[in-house]
Amino acid sequence: MSYIPKIDTSACSAHGDCADIAPGVFAVFETAEVIGDGADELIIEAAKACPALAIEVIDSETGEVVYP
Repeated sequence: MSYIPKIDTSACSAHGDCADIAPGVFAVFETAEVIGDGADELIIEAAKACPALAIEVIDSETGEVVYP
């Protein structure tokens, strides 16, 4: 299984929690951006840590949203 994170830039407040948890996946500039791949567990953990709920996680195999 492989998860794909997508950021709702209109909701992102650039807190940086996602980049702290998964720095190889996320970087924060004016808003967070996806910059790479990472372990599914890290992507989910980063998405759950986002106080703005701006990260959606999609299963690349099924296309289903797995978070939120």
